[in-house]
Order: sequence, then structure tokens, then C-alpha cells
Amino acid sequence: PFGMTTSGNPFTLSFISTSVLIKIRNYNSLRIDFRAIQCYNSYRRGIYMSKEKIIYHGSHKIIEHPTYGSPNNDYGLGFYCTEYVDLAKEWACDQLSGGYANKYSIDMSGLKILNLNSKEYNIIHWVSVLLKNRKVTLTSDIEQEGMYYILDNFPVDTESYDVIIGYRADDSYFSYARDFLSNTITVKRLTQVMRLGNQIVIKSKLAFSRLQFLGYEVAPQEIHYPLRKKRDELARSAYLSNRKGSALSSESLLLIDIIRGGIKADDPRLQ
Repeated sequence: PFGMTTSGNPFTLSFISTSVLIKIRNYNSLRIDFRAIQCYNSYRRGIYMSKEKIIYHGSHKIIEHPTYGSPNNDYGLGFYCTEYVDLAKEWACDQLSGGYANKYSIDMSGLKILNLNSKEYNIIHWVSVLLKNRKVTLTSDIEQEGMYYILDNFPVDTESYDVIIGYRADDSYFSYARDFLSNTITVKRLTQVMRLGNQIVIKSKLAFSRLQFLGYEVAPQEIHYPLRKKRDELARSAYLSNRKGSALSSESLLLIDIIRGGIKADDPRLQ
């Protein structure tokens, strides 16, 4: 809910679906600013964001003027960032060398933002985006059938947005999506493991024009690559330790259950 004050008299707004319930302590000099309601509705659709945000991009290079990367990344062409400087430093390092956490500010006002973490979407929407942008080798008929079902029934238009917020999919995370396709893990388990990381992707020319380079922090390889490796190992260990028996659980659904049941994106069992 939004809290606002008019002429020193506080009142609260509580939102129920698209309707508004107003609780007023003092009726004198009441004036409602319905822009707050518009902000709330936009937030629910995943297209509202605070005006300015600080973001970081991990790289082997100092990047003062960001550009599009590979089209085969998670969300297609874009500039991939995070809100966390330590995570950017880990992404900047590999086995051979360190790098830099490039720091930017971005004015988000007026930008159209796709937030795949909003309630409008579920984890299968994220898989759909991956299947559309990543090169995937399918090894069985059931995986191929699953891919077609996901793309047909959980489509996401990523090209009409300026910025995308969603899960990241390095090799470990992408392997979890592959396990879901092959019916090794349930949708509930996939949702749990993917809560470990997010990224912010700059997509449009308008969003690129809002980026302002603020500097960088050095990411020494001997410090941040071991941290990256440890984070990945812990994620894999937690995933494997909890995977046993999950496919037999009655609490959640395998992809084959979703296909056979004709389950669509708005089904509450997928939330």
C-alpha cells in the first residue's frame, strides 16, 4: 500500500485487485493524487521502477561506452548488469585473469521495464526466454516436445522493452533449466534454485542513452575468482542434495505433467 499525507492529515491506500479502498482519518482538505495508483498498477505489471539506479557490469575491460553483446545470451542482445558490485567482480574474473566492476547510473524514469520476477510471470516464462535466445541441443523427443509446449504456451515479448530484470543463467543455472526440460526436477524445485541470482539487462537505445559511466573497481583474479568458484560449487551442492526424490514428490509438477494436463501460465500451481 501507498502512504500519503494531505494537508498534514495522513491516510492510507490499500489495493485489492484493481479496486481501491481508502481509509481516511481526517476528511478535511482531502485530495487524492491518483498518480500513486498508476504507479502501483505499473509496478504490478513489472514496468515501474524508481528514477535512478546504480548498476555494475563485470568485464576484463574498462567500459566507458557500453554496447550490445552476443545475441545468444539469456535475454538476447543487451548489456548485462547487476546491482551488486561484489557479484560484478566475480563475473569479471576467470581462471586466467581478473577484471573490473564497471559502475553506472541509469535514469529509469519513463522506461518500459520487463520484470520477470513480478507475479505476472513464473519460472517457466524464464525458461521460455532462454529457449528463444540460447542455443539448446535437445537429446530426446520429450525435451523437444517440452520446448514446443513452453514456447507456445509461455511466450514472453522481450523486444518491446527498454530494460529486463530476471534470473541469470550461467552454465550452472542453465543446466537446471535443462534438467527441467528432461523431467529430472519439478517446477517447484527449479523455482527454488533460481532464486540465487538476478541480472538487469539494458536492451533499447533509449535505455543505453540513460547510462552514465561513474568509474570502476578493480577485481583481482586471486580474490574474486575463488569466490565465484565457491559460489558456483555451493549452488551445485545445494541443488544436488535437494534433487534426490524431488521428481517423485506429489507437491509439484514435472514438465510432462504440465503438458499432459494442458496447464497454462495462469495456473496457480505454477506460482
